Amino acid sequence: MNKKLLALYGLKWNPFAPDVPVEALHVTRRIESFCWRVQQLVGEGGFALVTGAPGAGKSVTLRILAERLSEQRDVKVGVCSRPQANLADFYREMGDLFGVELRPHNRWAGAKVLRERWQTHIDASLARPVLVIDEAQEMLSTVLSELRLLCSTRLDSHILLTVVLAGDGRLLERLRSDEFLPLASRMRVRLAIERATPDELQEYLKQALHKAGAVKLMTPELIATLCDHALCRARHRACYAARRTMPSGSGIAHGCRAAAVGRAGGGSVPFGIVRPLTTPRGRRAGGRWGGSGLACHARTA
Repeated sequence: MNKKLLALYGLKWNPFAPDVPVEALHVTRRIESFCWRVQQLVGEGGFALVTGAPGAGKSVTLRILAERLSEQRDVKVGVCSRPQANLADFYREMGDLFGVELRPHNRWAGAKVLRERWQTHIDASLARPVLVIDEAQEMLSTVLSELRLLCSTRLDSHILLTVVLAGDGRLLERLRSDEFLPLASRMRVRLAIERATPDELQEYLKQALHKAGAVKLMTPELIATLCDHALCRARHRACYAARRTMPSGSGIAHGCRAAAVGRAGGGSVPFGIVRPLTTPRGRRAGGRWGGSGLACHARTA
């Protein structure tokens, strides 16, 4: 969405885009508690786990957590960008994240250098470096095992790294297997994100609109209808809202068609109708609204 279109809606940013600012994200009590516990875990090191269905808000939780950790003094946060990488590429990325030159063909030397770098950081700041891994269910078994062994030393009595893993149900299934029981037993902080209720989704959406600067962009009826059709997932709610309220790529005058409906034909329930935000100068002879500024308002059949 370009700046001209944002100005028409009176928005600071697109509230339905995935890249909204972190300060605009809704933080529940459970997420608040999880972030606080991980912040305390940084002083001791260990593993934390976030699980939930696709679209439930795992990546958003990691964004909030990474932002808060980065605000702490002397806390180094690295985000793994390729969880599906093989062991050699995993070491290459670890070297890039923590500023050391590693040779993937010599893993013993690579592990030694990484541990020395982490220990130097701990001695200087009394805080463990943090590694955040989203989509951890995609990680190879060898990489997960290597990460577990890499994070501790002195017969597992001295922890060098704080690791936050996030994944869906496939990650939980892997952690229940005999192969990964040693890793599962090291999870010191857990957060299971459940599917949100329609009321919770309405709260999320209202905050998104408030932070974006357009509280009245949608009526309560439209918000309720969107959240009822969002399958209890925040991502689906954002996609529905974006489709029903934002203009398509064909232009402002052709965007945001009146009364988006659930199905064609009679008996359908419209999500909302379109009318100008300010003056009716964009109205045409045929009764359609032009591009003088659009806002979505709901009505029931």
